[in-house]
Amino acid sequence: MKKISALLFCIILLHSATFAQKIFSCENRYDADFKVFVVDNRYDADLLVFKADNRYDTDHDGRWFFVNNRYDADKKIWFAENRYDADLLIFFVDNRYDAGWKNRSKIPLVY
Repeated sequence: MKKISALLFCIILLHSATFAQKIFSCENRYDADFKVFVVDNRYDADLLVFKADNRYDTDHDGRWFFVNNRYDADKKIWFAENRYDADLLIFFVDNRYDAGWKNRSKIPLVY
């Protein structure tokens, strides 16, 4: 029973660690995993993003923590100047509970 409990605990711990979404903002578009454009209207966005204050308050559903080092990041993004150059349209929200996907077909970009 103790082995099963320990195994279950390890699986849950590893599973929760995979949901971290630490983001690094690249200066070069070719270094990025995907390109984003910040839209002016939340209804035009594919993803509503909340900037988390710490790395433990993140997930794949729009709560991002921006890191200063590319090696600490789960994903590297580049902010496009034009919406047509972007893979993903985002809108920054002020409330963490407003974050989430509007266009679920773009979800594979963040995994």
